[in-house]
Amino acid sequence: MKSEKHIKPTNGYLMLLIVFTLFFGGIIMSIVQKTPLYIPLVIIGFISFFGFILVNPNTSKVILLFGKYVGTIKDNGLYWANPFYTKKKISLRASNFDSERLKVNDKLGNPVMISTILVWRVTNTYKAAFDVDNYENFVRVQTDAAVRKLASMYPYDNFADEGHDEDITLRSSVNEVSEALEKELEERLAIAGIEVLEARIGYLAYAQEIASAMLKRQQATAIVAARHKIVQGAVEMVEMALEELNKKQIVDLDEERKAAMVSNLLVILCGDKEASPVVNTGTLNQ
Repeated sequence: MKSEKHIKPTNGYLMLLIVFTLFFGGIIMSIVQKTPLYIPLVIIGFISFFGFILVNPNTSKVILLFGKYVGTIKDNGLYWANPFYTKKKISLRASNFDSERLKVNDKLGNPVMISTILVWRVTNTYKAAFDVDNYENFVRVQTDAAVRKLASMYPYDNFADEGHDEDITLRSSVNEVSEALEKELEERLAIAGIEVLEARIGYLAYAQEIASAMLKRQQATAIVAARHKIVQGAVEMVEMALEELNKKQIVDLDEERKAAMVSNLLVILCGDKEASPVVNTGTLNQ
């Protein structure tokens, strides 16, 4: 397989002077001398006009001669080459691609909506021009395929309650998922001579049909986690209260009274609403 060949044709400004001299000089001499002998110079000058090549910054021209690859011009400026060359313009600028939102199944089989933002540019003009049919369409198709594969490799979220304690998830592991996406796209787009500058998830959400149920599930998980912290803190506070009472010998509590005290403290500390105090004016047994 051929590779990219960098060429630099003749300076276009020098050739512009020569071509104008041939074309207009031939016309003037034909009129002055009144002879058709200078007509070939006019024809040569006219054909030479098609040999000028203008290359703008961050663009390139792929040069072909009757279907044969000659080389690529990447230096910007005005050049002149064989008028029979075929020129194909390929941009070297960085391009953004925001994919459509795709419905795919994550690792756990849950349908999610996902899209990606890709920043890319052409680095090998030969591959971009001849190894794929349309390199811009190739980028779009391969990006969609890479996103579908990526979504199937990771779960949307981490649900430890069902035994799916995953280290990497689509929602929380942004850096890891972006690195995996970039690596996948680099492998897929290398055939077209395209460099991946950045790839990241642009949109991520559960599909509409399960979004409501998953929202309730996330809320329930958050409530359970909060309750766990509250109970853990309450137990520590009760333990500390018993230790301080025993240490300072404020009151001597037997096991039954300790149990009652623990029960009351846990109700107060773990309850959703503020407890209503009850003043006991009798003995401890009442």
